[in-house]
Amino acid sequence: MNTIRTAMLLAFMTALFMAVGYALGGRSGMMIAFLFAAGTNLFSWWNADSLVLRVYGAQEVDAQTAPEYYAIVRDLAGRAGLPMPRVYIINSDQPNAFATGRNPQNAAVAASVGLLNALTREEVAGVMAHELAHIQHRDTLTMTITATLAGAISMLGNFAFFFGDRRENNGFGIVGTLIAMIVAPLAAMLVQMAISRTREYEADRRGAEICGEPLWLASALRKIENAAHQVPNMQAEHNPATAHMFIINPLSGEGMDNLFSTHPNTANRIAELEKMAAAGNFGSTQPRATANPSRNARSVPNVSSGQGRTNASKGPWS
Repeated sequence: MNTIRTAMLLAFMTALFMAVGYALGGRSGMMIAFLFAAGTNLFSWWNADSLVLRVYGAQEVDAQTAPEYYAIVRDLAGRAGLPMPRVYIINSDQPNAFATGRNPQNAAVAASVGLLNALTREEVAGVMAHELAHIQHRDTLTMTITATLAGAISMLGNFAFFFGDRRENNGFGIVGTLIAMIVAPLAAMLVQMAISRTREYEADRRGAEICGEPLWLASALRKIENAAHQVPNMQAEHNPATAHMFIINPLSGEGMDNLFSTHPNTANRIAELEKMAAAGNFGSTQPRATANPSRNARSVPNVSSGQGRTNASKGPWS
């Protein structure tokens, strides 16, 4: 299903680019737009994941640079029967996380410094199990490509607005302006249509099965929701089409950002996890024990985003 959805996204974007190209430059403009769309589609398929990681300045870590965080992901990936993904840290004080990659063999998970500092080890396990569930369900291909395409469509709207008035000799000048006016909401609709909110409930459920305890994720969601909208994520504010990739919406909700809201209500997600815990219908085995580094030895790289971090840490990372 996700493969079909991704193919439909690529076809839709190509048609949209060609329509705008025709409005701006007739048949020659349509052909140029087709070539541009084809190149964008190819780039998105192979490189969208690395592009998103670069947008957020994610730093790859390993068992030496972040031993406890890396061990959590490694153990959970083993429980889920997944290949070990690449592991990244985002230099942001906002507690949040996302997964990316075109398939389980080329996947990555990323958590912010704020998340690792705010959550307990069990809560971090719940969050990373949720992200691994997205990888297992192959949501990440659609999520990552959608972020790239929605951003490209928004850029296309700016292009149409700038050049639209230069086609007045054939009556298309106003068309470019109108396209610019509707293309940002259209990009938001693209995200809404391609990224079903049900995927978060499904990833919550599967994540609870992977880590073995729904309440770990429920507790993490509660903490992240309370903190996420108090601490700005400027990269997400500048790239709102990527908001759907995070476990909790990273946007402030101001201006146009609320158009990109693709997350279900957090309270409803927590309620579903609590029901799942009460029913006991989840995996009962616990993660394999791992050698934990000394809590006096910091296991998350000492990076600071300069956004008012304090030295106190509520998590198991110092």
